[in-house]
Amino acid sequence: MNVPVNEPVITPAAKKYVADAMETGWVSSGGPYLEKFEKAFAEYVGVKHAIAVTSGTAALHIALLSVKIGAGDEVIVPDFTMIASVFAIIYTGATPIFVDIESDTYNIDVTKIEAAITKKTKAIMPVHIYGHSVDMDPLLAIAKKRGLKVIEDAAEAHGALYNEKQCGSMGDIGCFSFYGNKIITTGEGGMIVTNDDGLAEHMRRLKDLSHMPGRRFWHDEVGYNYRMTNLQAALGLGQMESITDFLRHKDWMAGEYGKRLGKIKGIQLPVTKKYAKNVHWMYGILLTEEFPMTRDAFRAALKEKGVDTRDFFPSSAKQPIIQKLYHRSERFPVSEKVANQGCYLPSGLALTQEQINYVCDSIESIAKA
Repeated sequence: MNVPVNEPVITPAAKKYVADAMETGWVSSGGPYLEKFEKAFAEYVGVKHAIAVTSGTAALHIALLSVKIGAGDEVIVPDFTMIASVFAIIYTGATPIFVDIESDTYNIDVTKIEAAITKKTKAIMPVHIYGHSVDMDPLLAIAKKRGLKVIEDAAEAHGALYNEKQCGSMGDIGCFSFYGNKIITTGEGGMIVTNDDGLAEHMRRLKDLSHMPGRRFWHDEVGYNYRMTNLQAALGLGQMESITDFLRHKDWMAGEYGKRLGKIKGIQLPVTKKYAKNVHWMYGILLTEEFPMTRDAFRAALKEKGVDTRDFFPSSAKQPIIQKLYHRSERFPVSEKVANQGCYLPSGLALTQEQINYVCDSIESIAKA
C-alpha cells in the first residue's frame, strides 16, 4: 500500500463552482466568486474584512506593509516556522528576530518574547503551528504594553480556536494559506483578515498594484500583483461549505492515531492545551531518545513500506540564507531539537481507516524491529 502524506478532497460544490466560473468566462481576478469567498471566509473567522490574495506568503507581505513595517524595523517571529513567515519580513526590508518555542505545542514561547524586544521592534508574528493556537492572551498583553502590532500567521490553522476565538481574528491582522495541503485549498492562494477598515482598504490597494482611488493607472506607492483569480475563489467557496466536515475528519484522524501510537515507547504525540481547539493540520510526532532509531532512519523505514512522511521545519536561524544575511550565532535549543526529531505522518482529508491502520501497523513493526 502507498499512503501519501497529504491528499486533498475536492468537493462536488467546488467542482460545480469552478465549472460555472469557466463557462461564464470569469476566470481572472474579477468575478462573483471572489466576493462570495471573501464574505464567507470573513463570516467564518468572525471579522469584518477578508481580502483574497495569491498565497499565504503574499498575505503576510501585504499585512506587514500595511502597518508600515520596513527597513530598520524588527519583527519577532518563532524560530520554528515555515520559512515563508521569515521571508515575508525580509521582503519589507525589516529584520526577523527569532524566539525559541515550547517543547510540546511547538509554538512560540511567549515567556521569551519580551527579552527579544528592542527599540527597533515594531511587530510580533505568532505562528499557529500545525493547527494548534499560540497562547495569545499573554502575547497580546505584551504587544499592547509595548505598542507593537500583531500579525497572526494562521496558514495552518483554519478553524483552530483559542479560548473559543478563531485563530487569525485576534491580532491586528490575520493571514491564511490555501495551498493544496491546507484544510481549505484553492490550489495556491491566501487570505488576509482584519477588523480595521483603514487597513483593509489599504491592503486591497496594495495587492492590486496600488491604483490611486478614483484614478486608475495612477500610482502613489509601490503595489503588487497579488490578486486571486475567480477560478481559485470558486474552488475555495466550494471547499468552505464543507469545512465543518473537514474539521470533523481531522479530529477523527487525530483520535485514531492517538489510540494506536500512544502505546509506543519513544513517540511524543501532539498535545492540545486547555485553551485550544487543535485542528491537526498535520499530525506531527517527535521521536525521543527512547525510540530505537533516529528520525531519518524511521522515515526511511516507513518509505520502504510505502508510507510518506515529512520532516519538521528546520531552525530558521540555521538556514543558509539567514546565516548569509545576518551572520548570527544565537541558538534555539528547543527549536533545533524538535526540528531534528520530528516528522509528520499522512494527514490529508482523503485519509481512510484502512490507510491509518496500515500506517500504525507499519510504525509498530518498525518500533519492535
